[in-house]
Amino acid sequence: MSELDALTVRLREVATEAALAVAPDLLAAFRGAMDVGFKRDEHDPVTVHDRRAEERIRELLLKRVPDSTVVGEEGGRRDGTGRIAWYVDPIDGTANFARGLAFFCTSVGAALDGEPVAGAIVDPVAGHVFTADATGACLGDEPLRPSGVREEARALLITGFPTSRELARDDPQTLPRFGELLARYGTVRRTGSAALTLAHVAAGWCDAALGTSVNAWDICAARVLVRRAGAHCTAFAGDGGWDQPGYLAHGPGLEPYAAREFVDWYVSRLPGRNT
Repeated sequence: MSELDALTVRLREVATEAALAVAPDLLAAFRGAMDVGFKRDEHDPVTVHDRRAEERIRELLLKRVPDSTVVGEEGGRRDGTGRIAWYVDPIDGTANFARGLAFFCTSVGAALDGEPVAGAIVDPVAGHVFTADATGACLGDEPLRPSGVREEARALLITGFPTSRELARDDPQTLPRFGELLARYGTVRRTGSAALTLAHVAAGWCDAALGTSVNAWDICAARVLVRRAGAHCTAFAGDGGWDQPGYLAHGPGLEPYAAREFVDWYVSRLPGRNT
C-alpha cells in the first residue's frame, strides 16, 4: 500500500469513529420531543442535536488530527495549518430528523489539498455505516458494488430539485424541467438528504441522484463513496468545483440523457452565464 493510500485509510478510520460517536445520541433523540429553530427560513431547520453533534465530532477530529481544518454546517470553518480539511454535516436531513422521518445521516468527509479522499456516512436508524478511502468503498465490512438499470425509463432518480429558493426565482422553465424528469424516469423521489441519497447510489439502491442546492459538507464523503464504489459522480462545475452546489451521480451502466440535459439547462442559468 502506498503512503498516500495508507493516509486515506487512516482518515477513513477517523471519519468513521467521529460519525459513529454521535449516532447513539441521535438515535435516542429521534422521534422524541425537541425544539426546532430555523436558519435562513422555515425550510432550513436546525436543532440542538445538530449543534451538539457537530461540536463533539469537531473535538474528536482535532484530537486525532490536530493541525487539520474543520468545516461544519453549524459551526463554520476553523482553519488549521495542515493539508487535511474535514467537512462535517452532523445531521444531513435535519427536517426529516425533526419530524420523525427515518432518512437522515451523519456525514464526515476528508479532503487532502482540496480533493476529497476519504469519508464516512452513518445512518443511525438503519444501522448502516458507509465508508470509503483510496482502497475502495464499503457498507460495513462488505465492498459496495453499484448495479442498477441501463435505461432512464426504468430508473429510480432521487433529486432535491426544485427547492423553495429555486421556485422563488420565478423562472418559467423550472416546473416544466422537473416535469421532464418525472416523464423520462421510471420513478422520481425527493428524500431530503444528499449524503444518504448518494450512499444509496453507491449501494445500488438508487440508479441516479441529481442535486442543485447542496454544500461541501453534504457531498465530500459521499463523492468519495460513490466514485470508489465504481459509480459516477460529476460536479456541475467539473472536478475543480466539486464543492459547488450541483452534482449528478449514477450507476455505471446508466446513460442519464435526461439528467444531463437538465444539468446543461441549469448551468446555463447560473449567475454569470448567458441564458
